Amino acid sequence: ELPELFMDFISALSGKSPSTTGAGSEGALTKGPFNCLRPMTDLNNALVSYLLTGLAGFSTPAGHIGSVVRVDHDVSLLIPEIWCRLSPQERDPKFLISEQLLEKLEDFTFEGKLIPASRLGWRITSRFIRRFAGRVFDNPNKVFDAAILKPESQDEAAFADGILFIAEAQERIARTYFEDGSVDLACPPLKALLHIMVNGTFEGRTISDPEIRHMFTQEAMLASEWYADRLRRRQQREQELWQRHVQALETFQNSNEYAEEKIAMNINDRLESARLQLTKVLAPEYLTELQGTLGADAL
Repeated sequence: ELPELFMDFISALSGKSPSTTGAGSEGALTKGPFNCLRPMTDLNNALVSYLLTGLAGFSTPAGHIGSVVRVDHDVSLLIPEIWCRLSPQERDPKFLISEQLLEKLEDFTFEGKLIPASRLGWRITSRFIRRFAGRVFDNPNKVFDAAILKPESQDEAAFADGILFIAEAQERIARTYFEDGSVDLACPPLKALLHIMVNGTFEGRTISDPEIRHMFTQEAMLASEWYADRLRRRQQREQELWQRHVQALETFQNSNEYAEEKIAMNINDRLESARLQLTKVLAPEYLTELQGTLGADAL
């Protein structure tokens, strides 16, 4: 679900490039030189995009599953082969959950310590393997056995320790957003999430509280003031953009040079079109047209 997915994005423990989604501890680091925006800007835009489109987030493990099974990148290569053979309905998390093809991991206590297993979200079940993996494998249960589907069956202590390591890494990485002030740029859902990653709570609420979960819904976002601010900011930037376009075209049109080029480039028509677009974005009702778009982040 989105809160857990964005914990993963923020910390980038899964290997996704931190320069696109967060200042994490691991990743290719190949896009850093090409992205001068703060990670918080990308995270804000990503959350709005996920909420608007209803896109579901899925991830695959690499390296080891549990302390015994080594998979390297095999699972990351196999799951897409299965996924591309599913219909859109079959890929819908609501369908997968209703059919018991996904199961939620719950927090548990091990040797007196609370293990936040819910940070891992949902995982595929043996029912999922029986129903879908057969579209690729003759004997899918041999490929995805209980040791892979439930790594705690290999070594519960190692499983608990691995989850604690994830939680500790998420806390450490989220803390950097407070140290450099990026948390102040976060939209309210992500600001709450960062506080929870560092302190365990936000305004007395944990990640499982309905109020926090509701913040990560399309309904809450569309009705929020922070999303309305994004739309107003988008309108303002478009107004500034088209004012520059009109000014540049008028300057070129009024110059005493390039007479032939003005005709060849249809400057009169371009100027008229730019003025019409400027009138459109200046109108108060243009804000309504922007509803359902990304808006603009506060850079």
